[in-house]
Amino acid sequence: MSLLPILRWPDPRLSQRCDEVGSVDEVAGLVSDLFETMYDAPGRGLAAPQVGAMFRVFVMDAGWKDGEMTPRACINPEITWRSDERVTGGEGCLSIPGVTAQVERHARIRLAYTDLGGAAQEAELSGAEAIVAQHEYDHLDGLVHFDRLEAEARAALIADYEALVQGA
Repeated sequence: MSLLPILRWPDPRLSQRCDEVGSVDEVAGLVSDLFETMYDAPGRGLAAPQVGAMFRVFVMDAGWKDGEMTPRACINPEITWRSDERVTGGEGCLSIPGVTAQVERHARIRLAYTDLGGAAQEAELSGAEAIVAQHEYDHLDGLVHFDRLEAEARAALIADYEALVQGA
């Protein structure tokens, strides 16, 4: 396992749709590295394109900072259902450090994916797990949380981020 450098927005790879994974074996090492990098960052989720690997893979562990570790590796994930209920909350992103966006998401989702053992899985997620999964899933489609905002809010957060980057 090794720590991977996390790409910073606006790296163009963060705006590209990722490729399907053909075989779990081709991303097994990447998944291990993603977990190590995520926990070190420290984050609750990390998608492959955030480290420059353009595969439909993300890892998450929504609760580890608050208690029990529940790591989940999602290969070729698909959101198969979204609740009508929506929630808005502050989201950070390891690729856009230092700013938090108020993003509206579905309160519950159903996520189908292949696990690291090659088995098909389906999970109904709510709370922090649903939010993290939707955030990471967006990365696989070339979206960052800024892309979920109204134009004015997006412009303000981009200006905040650019000011942070210039001041660093």
